[in-house]
Amino acid sequence: MVIANLISYILVLVGALNWGLYGIFDFNLVATIFRGPRTMGSIIVYAVIALAALWLIISPMITNGMLKLMGNREAHETTRA
Repeated sequence: MVIANLISYILVLVGALNWGLYGIFDFNLVATIFRGPRTMGSIIVYAVIALAALWLIISPMITNGMLKLMGNREAHETTRA
């Protein structure tokens, strides 16, 4: 769960940076990398970022309002002792 949350955060940040570049400078980074906004690569990247955003919305509902970004430290301390 922690790894999925971290990957989702990174992907959503990449999407936010792309929107920021597009809004401020009229430069679409994803479209530039994949040579067009409607190429297969661009569509896949946009879909994966959208799924990551949905995961960040749904994940706290599954875990009773907690979005974990770090492992359970108490569990690690008890196994060491």
